[in-house]
Amino acid sequence: MRGALDLALPPHGLDGQASPHGIGLSSEAWNRIVFLEEPVCDGCGAPFEHGLGAGALCAACEARPRRFARARAACLYDEGSRDLILQLKHADRLDLAPLFARWLNRAARTLLAEADAIAPVPMHPWRLLSRRYNQAAEIARPLSRLSGVDYWPDVVRRVRRTESQGGKSGSGRRRNVAGAFAVPPRLVPKVADKRVLLVDDVLTTGATAEGCARALLKAGASAVDLAVVARVKEASHLTI
Repeated sequence: MRGALDLALPPHGLDGQASPHGIGLSSEAWNRIVFLEEPVCDGCGAPFEHGLGAGALCAACEARPRRFARARAACLYDEGSRDLILQLKHADRLDLAPLFARWLNRAARTLLAEADAIAPVPMHPWRLLSRRYNQAAEIARPLSRLSGVDYWPDVVRRVRRTESQGGKSGSGRRRNVAGAFAVPPRLVPKVADKRVLLVDDVLTTGATAEGCARALLKAGASAVDLAVVARVKEASHLTI
């Protein structure tokens, strides 16, 4: 029946091109995306040219350890992936979220194997009201189903409305989100001694993820890891 349906209505990729190889993107879109494979920095997920051994950190993570323990990204944030991610973020393309969840289920498999729960990076209620959905939650929910790891949608709250992070320096981003996140008091016992995997769409300087991790660690989490769809190669060159 599916073959007959495809003959009558030829399938289109999620990028709008015709005849994808299976469910997802066209072959042209696949070829444009730079998927990240090991070896990567264990701290921030930045790609290494050569393997440096298990748990190796890049120079930036050695110089300034993050509040989250480890990070993994499915791909680089560049010309190949940017449009797809922005379509989910700003153009109501919620059909892309399950695809990104499948990417993360593979890219973050080592983190998922140790996680007690998956939590999306939260959005302030007023911003959520205007945008109607949190793209991080739309990715985290199907990732939970794929991995079998519990989904905790409200364990971290954004308690202070912040300006957009776009265009800010690393220090400016950290100041912007300082004190912006908290774990609700009633959920503190739930978080205690748990390893939480944060999910977001893009990793730039990591300031937002660190703010969330700081709130979870303060509530008693044993560790916080991070999984993102894409990460920039050099944060200083990014505008989102």
